[in-house]
Amino acid sequence: MEVLKIATAGSVDDGKSTLIGRLLYDTNSLTDDKIDAIRNNSEKKGYDYLDFSLATDGLIAEREQGITIDVAHIYFSTAKKSYIIADTPGHLEYTRNMVTGASTSQAAIILIDARKGVIEQTYRHFFINNLLRIKDVIVAVNKMDLVGYDQSVFEDIKRNFQALNNSSSYAEQSVTYVPVSALNGDNVVERSTHMPWYEGSSLLEHLEGLQSVDVQEKAEFRFSVQTVIRPKKDEYHDFRGFAGKIKGGDLTVGDEVTVLPSFTTSKVESIYFYDQSFESATSGTSVTLTLEDEINVARGDMLVKTNELPMVQKEVTATVCWMDKKQLVPGTRYIVQHNTNQVLSKISEIGEVFATDFSGHTKSSGTLGLNEIGEVKIKLSKPIFVDSYESNKSNGAFILIDERTNTTAGVGFVK
Repeated sequence: MEVLKIATAGSVDDGKSTLIGRLLYDTNSLTDDKIDAIRNNSEKKGYDYLDFSLATDGLIAEREQGITIDVAHIYFSTAKKSYIIADTPGHLEYTRNMVTGASTSQAAIILIDARKGVIEQTYRHFFINNLLRIKDVIVAVNKMDLVGYDQSVFEDIKRNFQALNNSSSYAEQSVTYVPVSALNGDNVVERSTHMPWYEGSSLLEHLEGLQSVDVQEKAEFRFSVQTVIRPKKDEYHDFRGFAGKIKGGDLTVGDEVTVLPSFTTSKVESIYFYDQSFESATSGTSVTLTLEDEINVARGDMLVKTNELPMVQKEVTATVCWMDKKQLVPGTRYIVQHNTNQVLSKISEIGEVFATDFSGHTKSSGTLGLNEIGEVKIKLSKPIFVDSYESNKSNGAFILIDERTNTTAGVGFVK
């Protein structure tokens, strides 16, 4: 069954958690005891309706404040498709959490309160979707019941968001607008009778129609070696396989590959998934490869097709989202984790800091603070084998690790 990964974003009280809870409830994805717990908690709060946000806000602080703080992953299925929803916080101080939750998503839902319209937070949410190259964005205009299901309110928000969309640098991005009431279920799973003027699909109908295209499907073949497999059994004493995940493109037995950093070449002899062999494998598949020649290959090496070489860089320029309370300053050292490869690095320069409202960028003060996004130049102790993030999302991204605390301090996207 197809799996669609979705990121959600919305400002405080836009009803994001309620929308997800409504999706789960109307698709019969909640267990009876969970529904009973929601009903009991709703009654304790004096509500005359079911508070579906209780289905997703798992932290005590989230339930008490009615906000989303951490990233939660919610799983549900319909007859057509399985879904993984990354419920991400929308607050400015949790930008890092939103980047984390959206980094592997294929689609995104941005909630807008019909009473408030497009606000500053909306700009930030859309900016991050652009930065992470999320192809399908659904703008869910929520709480339509509180504006009398007024078409003019929806059209005005749609017009304002479209003006924002015109600032997008991602030409392949598709934006769809759906008027909903998460509380009442209007246009969430079933189309609403309260908005006969809306001729489009419900939110779930639209999601059902999206193709679960792997983010690396059109990228060139990249295979980072996670481990070298040498079975300690007599019948397999000559076996030497290289395990990893294909990130971009596909591979067929007989393809010529180059091993980086040695630049030695060989041909693919066999492709295994556990104990079964296959003639080919596609992007997103975790496999074990064997090569025709006995050449040196180790963890952290990368296999690529000989006619599809990546950039070999000892210095990279990247867009970095900073996630550490300790500011990023030039001259500091961090470990760059790129796929399975770890390389010691030094920050050489911090350039422009990007305004997440699409208003441009500002000259850096020489530092990058928590939740800020800017352009950073990084010198590496040895070369890494990268693509631009735009051409290959997995091979164009990395994380920065504080070598003293082992904290994930930032995430970078190669330009």
